Amino acid sequence: MKTQQYFAKDANETESFGESFAKGLKGNETIALFGDLGAGKTTFVRGLARGIGIDSAEISSPTFAIVHEHEGKYTLYHYDMYRIESWEDLDTTGFFESVGRGIVVVEWSENIKNALPDDRIEINISAKDDGRLFDISYPEGGGTE
Repeated sequence: MKTQQYFAKDANETESFGESFAKGLKGNETIALFGDLGAGKTTFVRGLARGIGIDSAEISSPTFAIVHEHEGKYTLYHYDMYRIESWEDLDTTGFFESVGRGIVVVEWSENIKNALPDDRIEINISAKDDGRLFDISYPEGGGTE
């Protein structure tokens, strides 16, 4: 497993990191985001979306809708699994059908960890006094240059 770290001082740097991160994607990845409320998950996704040609103003947390689908260079499936409590709940979201068909980004991945594909990219976001720390783990043979 390859790992990498990035530190962002503020929301603008978090978005910029998401945008540059997107440039290394092939279009079929699953990205599992982990982090507390307010850690910067949606802010990161906003930048990632911009990096694949999606208007970042369209990006908001899909808390109540569960999933937002956006079209750009690749299809972006943006999930929020905060309210998912069972396999039955998860099955109704379309998650399993979207994996491999575009870039799948999952907020609150801890709620569905056993359902995530093995070849996922995991990003743990930790809030620090002076910004956000991103710990990124890539599957074997993965990563961005």
